[in-house]
Amino acid sequence: MSSVLESALLPTYPATRVTFVEGDGVWLVDQAGKRYLDFAGGIAVVGLGHRHPAPLAAAHAQLDKLWHASNLYGTEPAQVLARRLSDRFGGAQAFFCNSGTEANEAALKYARKATGKPGVLALEQGFHGRTTGSLAVTGQPAKRAAFEPLLAGARFARPNDLDSLRSAASDDVGLVLLEPVLGEGGVIPLEPAFLAAAAALAEELGALLAFDEVQTGMGRTGSFFAFEQLGVRPDLITLAKALANGLPIGCLLVADDSAGAFQPGDHGSTFGGNPVVCAAAVAVCDAIDDELLQQVRTNGARLQAGLASLPGVVEVRGAGLLVGAELAGPAQPLVDAALDAGLVCLTSGPNVLRLAPPLVASSDDVDRALEILTEAAAR
Repeated sequence: MSSVLESALLPTYPATRVTFVEGDGVWLVDQAGKRYLDFAGGIAVVGLGHRHPAPLAAAHAQLDKLWHASNLYGTEPAQVLARRLSDRFGGAQAFFCNSGTEANEAALKYARKATGKPGVLALEQGFHGRTTGSLAVTGQPAKRAAFEPLLAGARFARPNDLDSLRSAASDDVGLVLLEPVLGEGGVIPLEPAFLAAAAALAEELGALLAFDEVQTGMGRTGSFFAFEQLGVRPDLITLAKALANGLPIGCLLVADDSAGAFQPGDHGSTFGGNPVVCAAAVAVCDAIDDELLQQVRTNGARLQAGLASLPGVVEVRGAGLLVGAELAGPAQPLVDAALDAGLVCLTSGPNVLRLAPPLVASSDDVDRALEILTEAAAR
């Protein structure tokens, strides 16, 4: 039956090997009742685990009150969420949309309006989305090729290469857009010195500095925002993925000292700030406390140490529970073997195994995942 249903979908993703019907905590269940340890987290989305009681209860309660009112009117959940995120950032204004791609589109427009400059400096191997604007600033030519020409003015530097960063600069750059950890481009953490140089360059050019924290935000790296560990505070942050623990939401945060460029009518989103999703996101924000963040840091270190001993692993890198293991060969066969053995994981480029489990994963969960990967790698 699932193959019949799947045939009605446009083939924008590879054919699926498993259809999941239920989730609970760090576990998924397929149609046949088989359980899988989820170390993909919906691609770093289900940060608190499947059916976490706090966002679940918040969404249910809001469904009983108000589903939608449009952004021509206020709703309490959107206002409360904006305040929660502003407090975590240290003073910011929020625009809500439906995805990370849309959040990055908003950042592109905001920077152009604020600076009057159309150019964007981003990174090779970076990923910011698949709409035409966000795709234009994605540093992966294979993803762009079929859809060019795209938005003009994008230029790319190599990650952690200061000379390349300086060479890519131009007076027309109004936005410097970086992922603190390149999630889709090989799980590559940016070095603090590189980020400091990028911030200085943005200031020199009169550009805004934006961190795409769609994948690294919401506690994924062991702090609420990844930038908190890196010594650089950006002008703009984009969020999505784990913000509502699986319900669709995106967000552009604009630091208070960079606010003022957008006026009514400059941008919008029909479903942005949906009260049900925002209510869930408020519960997520409240659940990400110091105890959970310490657990993320501890288990992230445990996961990295265990991966380093796997056969065929060349290098392990990442931050918190966003971890990549570069392999001597293709990663997909190991991902497939792990799935057969009951572990869900990801790739990041052809040779990198990527793990992004729910932040609530325990040390025992980490050890079990490592056991499965060790057995799968030995096959």
